[in-house]
Amino acid sequence: MIPWLSDTTPFPPVDEALDDPNGLLAAGASLNSERLINAYRNGIFPWYSPGEPILWWSPDPRCVLLPDQLHVSRSLRKTMRQLQPEVFFDRNFAAVIDACAAPRSSSGGTWITREMRQSYLALYNAGIAHSVEVYSDGELIGGLYGLAMGKLFFGESMFSRQSNASKIAFVYLVEQLKKWDYALIDCQVSNPHLFSLGACEIPRRRFKDYLSRYLDKNSDHDWEFEADLLRRE
Repeated sequence: MIPWLSDTTPFPPVDEALDDPNGLLAAGASLNSERLINAYRNGIFPWYSPGEPILWWSPDPRCVLLPDQLHVSRSLRKTMRQLQPEVFFDRNFAAVIDACAAPRSSSGGTWITREMRQSYLALYNAGIAHSVEVYSDGELIGGLYGLAMGKLFFGESMFSRQSNASKIAFVYLVEQLKKWDYALIDCQVSNPHLFSLGACEIPRRRFKDYLSRYLDKNSDHDWEFEADLLRRE
């Protein structure tokens, strides 16, 4: 059994998360900004479907990407050169989260509920959540969003309306975070898409070490891509 949280109940230690399903830690509470920030600071994230209670997760192992390990395939580099996309931070966060919430061809539903959308919009307005947007001929074709705290970025979701557009968003994000000396990008749960970009799995205890070392590091910078990163031959 997992504990049921009220709005004032603290999270249990992440080491108490279930093995099956992997990482399920608790249920209940709400998605207010204070609760969400506390969750991410402890290596926990919400993930549930409409009609379910809020479920909180901390899987072991954890899927992450170390900026130095980003892998950009030759074909993806060619696509980026040919497409010459325009890439921005935070031009239209709401459009990105709405695109991420749209039903995918592989499933008819979404885990980004109305409550979750409003909660991450509140974090965006607080300067904690950020979007990466990829445009071609003025049209939004892909992107992602997540949270930045200290020298860590917690990825939440990505979308593509054109082949490889979400990968392009991810590549630009990682390359910029590398310039800003970020230590880690949290990818939460592994999949082949992330592995192709260099993501790996690490034990939960190692992930907790990154949290303790880098969450409170100073990350005072404007969320703008540097010009030299945007110029691609």
